[in-house]
Amino acid sequence: MDMKRSFFLVALALVFISMEATKAQGQGKGNSKKPPHDAASTHYDVLTPSSKGRERVYCQARGACKGKVLTCPSQCPQRKPKKNKKVKGCFFDCSSKCDVTCKWRRPNCNGYGSLCYDPRFVGGDGVMFYFHGAKGGNFAIVSDDNLQINAHFIGTRPEGRTRDYTWVQALAVMFDTHTLVLAAKRVSKWDDSFDALTVRWDGEAVNIPTEGDAEWRTNSEEREVVVERTDETNGVKVTVAGLVELNVKVRAIGEDENKVHNYQLPADDAFAHLETQFKFTEASPLVEGILGKTYRPDYVSPVKRGVPMPMMGGEDKYVTPSLYSPLCNACRFKGQTGSASASASI
Repeated sequence: MDMKRSFFLVALALVFISMEATKAQGQGKGNSKKPPHDAASTHYDVLTPSSKGRERVYCQARGACKGKVLTCPSQCPQRKPKKNKKVKGCFFDCSSKCDVTCKWRRPNCNGYGSLCYDPRFVGGDGVMFYFHGAKGGNFAIVSDDNLQINAHFIGTRPEGRTRDYTWVQALAVMFDTHTLVLAAKRVSKWDDSFDALTVRWDGEAVNIPTEGDAEWRTNSEEREVVVERTDETNGVKVTVAGLVELNVKVRAIGEDENKVHNYQLPADDAFAHLETQFKFTEASPLVEGILGKTYRPDYVSPVKRGVPMPMMGGEDKYVTPSLYSPLCNACRFKGQTGSASASASI
């Protein structure tokens, strides 16, 4: 009996030690963070291009696509074409889709989640509407538990008009403890070769390279943020991992456009502004904001259909004290912005 009992106790101890070791290994794995950019779709290594100059990648993501080599089609041979505005970019998807597609690398002002013109939105429900706001005002475009996007409006009010003509001059993207600001510089005469786009990260100016991958990345441990040029000047794609993608283009009001709409713009200001298209990785069922609320699963648009300019109200609900403030009557953002963002200038 003593030998049996001793054998049983030794066996039990070995099982306990094995369980503790397994648990420790599991905890070790849990504590080691994967790189924030290690999402399945973009988890790949870039290979040398094919003999015909088509870019290739080696997929690293787990699943059916792991270990496969994907090649850009002849219609879009490069991931980041910048010098030809009429060429689409090649997008690799190393997830279970294991697919390669050609896409435009600029905002589609008629697509879902777009914000263009003076200003005209296309919501997550596909319905187009206008939102006047006010010149010099700041409004919450999106406000969710973990993401806030505000817009700063510029504008003018010609004599005899009761409302401002407005455009979005800057966007502040707030998440975690950070604020990323994209803004159009004030220019008197528009020149496509002049880069009128400015980028600030937590209050500090960011220089987006024009050579190589022509991109800037953060070293933040929370999540990766990438700003990459989609054109030599005035065009970028912004990716905030796990939250949102933005395609942004700076444009100005041309002379013909000014005359047709009777904006009566001053001669020393081309009213450079942003055209943007948003793609949200995830949004809560209670997401708010001028654009954000159109992504609610139960949302029904109140705008009048079939009219040339269907208007959306809500200035009182979505006005914010500043471009960097997450506060408004309907805002939901729970993050804490960094102190640097509060003192940053547009």
